[in-house]
Amino acid sequence: MSASLRVMNLTKKFSGLAVVDNISFSAAEGEVVGLLGPNGAGKSTTMKMITGFLRPDAGTAYVAGFDIQEQPVAAKSIMGYLPEGMPLYPDMTVGSFLKFIADVRGVDLDLYDVFNLRAVVNKRIEDLSKGYKKRVGLAQALLHDPDVLILDEPTDGLDPIQKRDVRALIKQVSQKKVVLLSTHLLEEVAEICDRVIVIAAGKVMLDGLPRVTSIEQVFAEIETEGMDA
Repeated sequence: MSASLRVMNLTKKFSGLAVVDNISFSAAEGEVVGLLGPNGAGKSTTMKMITGFLRPDAGTAYVAGFDIQEQPVAAKSIMGYLPEGMPLYPDMTVGSFLKFIADVRGVDLDLYDVFNLRAVVNKRIEDLSKGYKKRVGLAQALLHDPDVLILDEPTDGLDPIQKRDVRALIKQVSQKKVVLLSTHLLEEVAEICDRVIVIAAGKVMLDGLPRVTSIEQVFAEIETEGMDA
């Protein structure tokens, strides 16, 4: 079964307000899709529903054909997820944490060199810099070689060299995966994304090629609408 992601009419309301409003899109193997939008647009909520961490009020998502609501174990077994804020276990060492995740996934651990983690393998996660914590988060998302990779702000907090390395890794692994990532950086979209989906107020405003000028025009329209409201 080839990697694929299909999002169908996802909707989520909080206190009667639609944070995600009937969003639909699909992505195929080898595609890197960037999810952009202003703060509060619904990006993280959309990702949480796709990955099964949040139940939608309507709609669903299919991961390589598996319904995340009806077949959550099968869907999650072939999906990697780096959520915003990286919920790691701060009192564990890098090595013990990744070994724990590998055991849960039932796979061998061989990612220390990929993410340059050998130097910190015996350090506690709470003592790491933000950049190293991000590497650990990415490692846990990729260690089982998932078909679909969901990354919420994967380069946030990294220095320029680390950003470059992470972007190169995303492009490398995307050849046989679906990658959906959120970012606030237009240059990141232009550099690594094959497609961009811009959302605002929970709705899809643009779904197309990652042309920075088009994205800037959409954001300008969103700001104008907000000022007129």
